[in-house]
Amino acid sequence: MGFTLAACAEMLWRDRPIEWRCARLHEMGFEVGLWNWPDHDLDALKRSGATFSIMNGYLEGRLADDEGAEQLLASARETAQIGRRLGVARLNLHGTGLGEGGRPKLAETATPLKWVKARDTLNRICDLAEELDVTFTLENLNQPVDHAGVPFARAEECLALVAAVDRPRLRLNLDLYHAQIGEGNLIELCRACLPWIGEIQVADVPGRCEPGTGEINYAGVARALRAMGYDGPVGLEAFAAGDEEAALEAFRAAFTTPA
Repeated sequence: MGFTLAACAEMLWRDRPIEWRCARLHEMGFEVGLWNWPDHDLDALKRSGATFSIMNGYLEGRLADDEGAEQLLASARETAQIGRRLGVARLNLHGTGLGEGGRPKLAETATPLKWVKARDTLNRICDLAEELDVTFTLENLNQPVDHAGVPFARAEECLALVAAVDRPRLRLNLDLYHAQIGEGNLIELCRACLPWIGEIQVADVPGRCEPGTGEINYAGVARALRAMGYDGPVGLEAFAAGDEEAALEAFRAAFTTPA
C-alpha cells in the first residue's frame, strides 16, 4: 500500500479561488488540506469534488487554562460539525490559539500545571470527538522561525501529550518541516511517534517549499516510513518554489519512490 497524498490548498495557486484549487488537486489525485473554514464558501468546497484530509479543528481557545479550554471546546464543537459536513478526515489543533501570521494570541510558558490542564483539555476534546464521530490531531510547530511563543510546540511535547491521553480520537499531526527546524533527527522522530501518528505533513527547509528545494532527504524519509509500516496520509503543506504542478509532482515523486 502506498501513502495517501494530500496538499494544502491554501498555499498553492493563491491567485485562484479556493474551490478551483480544490478541484485541481482532486483532478491530480491528491486529497486536500484546508485552514479555517469561515474563510470559504462551504457549498463551493463541496462542489469541488475534493476529499478533505485535514483542516483546522478550532477557531479560538487554548489548551492550558480554564477560560481558553472552554473557548476551545465550544469552537471545536462548531468546527467538528462543519468538518462532518465536508467529510474532513482530521481536525487539527495547536498548543494555543494562533493569530495573524501564525503568531500565538497568547504566548505562554508550559509550566507543570499547564501540562496537566492541557492533558485534561485534550481528554475533553476526545469526549467531544467520540460524541460527534470525528478525529482530532495535535500538530507540532517550530518556534525559531514561524511560531515564537507557542507552548507545546516541539514534536516531543505534542507526542508526550497525545501519548498521555492515549485515546484513538486524538492523533499526532507530525509536521516534518517544523520538526526539522526545531528538532531534526526526523527518521528517529517518526519512529518514536509512529503509534500515534494520524497524518504526516511535509515541506522542505529552508523556504517551506516542495521536497527537493532544501536540505531534507524526503525520499529517504519515505523509504524509512515504509520500512516502519506507515502507510497513512502524507500532506504537502508548502509553497511552490515555481510552478505549482511541478511542485506537486516533485512531492509525489518523493513519496512514491520504490522502497
